[in-house]
Amino acid sequence: MKNNSLEKLPVLRVLFRLLQGALIGLGAVLPGISGGVLCVVFGIYKPIMELLSHPLKNFKTHVPKLIPVLIGLVIGFMGVAKLLAFFLEKYPAPSVCLFVGLIAGMMPSLFREAGEKGRTKGSYISLLIAMAAVFALLLGLQYASVQILPNFGWYLFCGFCLALSVIAPGMSFSTLLMPLGLYTPFVDGIGNLNLQVLIPGGIGAVVTVILLAKAINALFDRFYSLAFHAIVGIVIAATVMIIPYESFTASIGQGIINAVCLAVGIVAALLLDRFNRSVPRED
Repeated sequence: MKNNSLEKLPVLRVLFRLLQGALIGLGAVLPGISGGVLCVVFGIYKPIMELLSHPLKNFKTHVPKLIPVLIGLVIGFMGVAKLLAFFLEKYPAPSVCLFVGLIAGMMPSLFREAGEKGRTKGSYISLLIAMAAVFALLLGLQYASVQILPNFGWYLFCGFCLALSVIAPGMSFSTLLMPLGLYTPFVDGIGNLNLQVLIPGGIGAVVTVILLAKAINALFDRFYSLAFHAIVGIVIAATVMIIPYESFTASIGQGIINAVCLAVGIVAALLLDRFNRSVPRED
């Protein structure tokens, strides 16, 4: 790290990496916050992708440094899953509004990361195409009244999305699962350690990492701006589709509560982004 005090005190360095891992775990499960983006922000995305792309080659050099991060990630992920499931079940509209606020508040950070290596006309075209594709898919499912019932196959898909949220910066798995109605049962299953959810979800995540880690790493190396702007488009479209519009007009009280939750989410995300930018990155 660039912070000299952390370099001189190994215990503080380990604790700091545990904190980073916990925040990444929170980012992986909280709607609107991407674990992959936090990996980029903390400067550990590159070593994680190097390990996932070439596990045998980089095991000895990378794993010791990343163990605290991985432990923190599990703690952060598991610690918040059950709580999220409770609020989504008891207070669905305010919870979703809070999550939409989190997504909106993270958009400046996401857009800033997307343009880190410059923007071209192709970047904006990529954003628009991805956004249009997701709108078409989700609106098609909506108008066709497709009912998705969670099962082994869909939980495999959930695991795929979960892994994708780490190896593809900016992609929050909740953004993909919430419009399909899979987010709540998946998070509830994780929080309750339900093996019918954990096993297929774990299989989906592991297979995704094995098959796609190298490809996604190469994609972001060669076409960073195009790939990242496509993710921005996906996030925008999926977020618009999960806003509980009808609940805002259900009653004045409900509308006020939703608006407050939306504002709280935006402020919380902006504060997290500010904290992220103040944190020293790995070399």
